[in-house]
Amino acid sequence: MFLESFKITVSGVAQIFILGAIGYFLLKKKILSSAGLTSLSRIVIDITLPILIFCQLLKDFNFRLYPDWWTFPLISIAITAIGLMIGFVFSGLVKGEEHKRQFLSLVAFQNSGYLPLALIAALLPPDKLSVMFIYLFLFLSGFNLAMFSYGAQIISFQKKTRLELAGLFSPPVIATALGLLVVYLGLNKFMPEVALKPLSLVGDCTLPLAMFVVGANLAEIRLTHINRKEMFLALLAKLVILPALGLVLVLKLKLPELVGLLIVMQLAMPPATLLSVLTRHYKKDDLLVSQGIFLGHIASIITIPVFLSLYFSLSVIK
Repeated sequence: MFLESFKITVSGVAQIFILGAIGYFLLKKKILSSAGLTSLSRIVIDITLPILIFCQLLKDFNFRLYPDWWTFPLISIAITAIGLMIGFVFSGLVKGEEHKRQFLSLVAFQNSGYLPLALIAALLPPDKLSVMFIYLFLFLSGFNLAMFSYGAQIISFQKKTRLELAGLFSPPVIATALGLLVVYLGLNKFMPEVALKPLSLVGDCTLPLAMFVVGANLAEIRLTHINRKEMFLALLAKLVILPALGLVLVLKLKLPELVGLLIVMQLAMPPATLLSVLTRHYKKDDLLVSQGIFLGHIASIITIPVFLSLYFSLSVIK
């Protein structure tokens, strides 16, 4: 059972990283410039992803079918809290205050959107895929709250940091809130197909474009001296201990299959590429962040299939 699940998940991960590799080489070969990457990233964040979220909510969300919809932002915050706790434990082995903070950010904040989005599209059948999309979009609203509040405080290395309202109320978050409001008011029933279909086509571009962005972002990272001890500890905590804890917790609590999958998947994700953006934004020396993002994504090619295969083989998902 494990080997069968492993083959399936390896296939799904391979599809994702092929798309990422295209973005990587587009930038390395200078077909895509740094300015072009910024524009492409904005297209995904400001246009295609919000449209995908909005259309998916209009088509598949119903408050009666998802009475516990409000729990998913809380699950996201809880996962961040678990990451912070594990990070604090391991940070005692890291020297230097700013090293500790960057180490902590790598362990606490995962690539919560792009990779899971592409991964579930590659792994799940259509009937489960639409449900999982809803779960993920609700989950991301909580992640944005954590990332642009406490995450920004960690990276900025200040006791008091102004909340990044642009992040808290980013286009994906606004699209989620707007979609929920439209469904609540019943206005989705009056959305004409002539408007919904082209919007859906735009939203469908999100998956490949998002992976191009991830791959190109990795291509921009310059690795010089690698802090081997810190990287080993960060990747051990992030890619092994956290998903192992999540797997045990999910199986012990006997959570619904897709909820359990969401939790294990999020805990198995590599560090968030957004951490590099925040590091530049606050003009901090990149001591560990870029190393952790790059090496974490490479190592996750192996660790993600292992933990998802364990979940698939031990849970009731078929």
